[in-house]
Amino acid sequence: MKMVTAVIKPFKLDDVREALSTIGVQGITVSEVKGFGRQKGHTELYRGAEYVVDFLPKTKVEVAVSDEMLDQTIEAISSAAQTGNIGDGKIFVTSLEQSIRIRTGETGVDAL
Repeated sequence: MKMVTAVIKPFKLDDVREALSTIGVQGITVSEVKGFGRQKGHTELYRGAEYVVDFLPKTKVEVAVSDEMLDQTIEAISSAAQTGNIGDGKIFVTSLEQSIRIRTGETGVDAL
């Protein structure tokens, strides 16, 4: 099992959710986060004063998938979140040691 964590632009969330539903991913966790990468924030003008905004709003999507679904999941997120502009985001894949469904006690892939 793998945990796929994607940090994407907030307005691409619906596209990513639809792409994941299309390939059969049943559950995702979404968080509103802030951060920056190479773009290093931007400046804004407010009442005549210029302010540096270091952290940009992003959306973090977390998906637990079986090893067989990993490549499809990465492809779905990549294609749905891509705009071709800087700041499209990143995808991280980590190993998932164990999963347990609290309601039924199912473990492993059955709990996903």
